[in-house]
Amino acid sequence: MIKIDEAAGTVTVEIDGTSETFLLGSPEGFAVISKAWLRAGWDAKHVYTFTWLGRPIIQLPEDMIRLQETICRVRPDVILETGIAHGGSAVFFASILKLLGSGRVISVDIDIREHNRAALEEHSLKPWITLIQGDSVAPETIQEVRSAVSAADTIMVVLDSKHTADHVASELEAYADLVSIGSYCIVCDGIMADLAGAPRSSSDWTINNPITATKKFLETHSNFKLEQPKFVFNESSVNDPVTYWPQSHLLRMS
Repeated sequence: MIKIDEAAGTVTVEIDGTSETFLLGSPEGFAVISKAWLRAGWDAKHVYTFTWLGRPIIQLPEDMIRLQETICRVRPDVILETGIAHGGSAVFFASILKLLGSGRVISVDIDIREHNRAALEEHSLKPWITLIQGDSVAPETIQEVRSAVSAADTIMVVLDSKHTADHVASELEAYADLVSIGSYCIVCDGIMADLAGAPRSSSDWTINNPITATKKFLETHSNFKLEQPKFVFNESSVNDPVTYWPQSHLLRMS
């Protein structure tokens, strides 16, 4: 349980009869409140309130701004994403790449709804987006993706489709070798590990989540390491992001 005293500028955490009190503006206090806010946002479906250039994006804004920083640093020729939904993320990636002056997006989904496909086909950023419909881990889909890129491309991968541990593990095996050295495979929605028992969750999320898959992957792929990019600009005391994507950034080193 947490207690916020705005007048005193403190937050108190009580666990099993013991308590700790932090200043609201301290890194510890900010982390406590942020964790509660993330849970409240999940319960309230907060991320279902945003669009990017006209398309619903269903992402936490902080995650997208942080990801923009990574894209700007890596400057990929291709961003491969699995999971399209309404297409907001594809449009987001395309807009950033267009502003940077080069790059394209390959978006894969097992079921691209007709109204979403139509909206994306009509979008002004469609020339920067290639849509591929198919199961992201099916051999024919993997081959279609591989045929759409070249060895000379700098590639970043964003996995945001089905978030079960088994599916994410299969996607990592399918696409990790496409990630360029110095680029990232970003595995979304690891927050599931902290949400078991919340509305719209399942009791097995404590283990059946993307983080379980990334940990297993890293055990057998020494050419990747977990590396959350540091803030590009930071004049605060906070060093950790407020994110739905904890333990998400896998950096390819060799």
